[in-house]
Amino acid sequence: MQLQQKKTGDVLLVKPLEKRIDAATAAEFKDKMSDWIVSGNRLIVLNLSEVDFIDSSGLGAIVSGLKKMGNNGNLVICAVRETVMSLFRLTRMNRVFEIFSSEDEAIQALSNKG
Repeated sequence: MQLQQKKTGDVLLVKPLEKRIDAATAAEFKDKMSDWIVSGNRLIVLNLSEVDFIDSSGLGAIVSGLKKMGNNGNLVICAVRETVMSLFRLTRMNRVFEIFSSEDEAIQALSNKG
């Protein structure tokens, strides 16, 4: 799975470059997120602007990242397409994750917390 990453101050921006986070890619996504968290990234913005489908495996991988972070940081989501947002609403994950309309908004929110 292709993931673009860049650091802006203390915030790590992660952007999947594929259309789907599903059973085929979820394990790899989860491993990469885990590696970033273990290596000390405590403020992560997940940009989902390229993603138009997430299945339960993909959702589980994203939730896993949030759980791994625990109370030692924050994982927020931005630029969510409507197809994915409907899944977040259906599963009530929109109440679990902070979701921002743009990368800049998400960075700003995390920078203020950090």
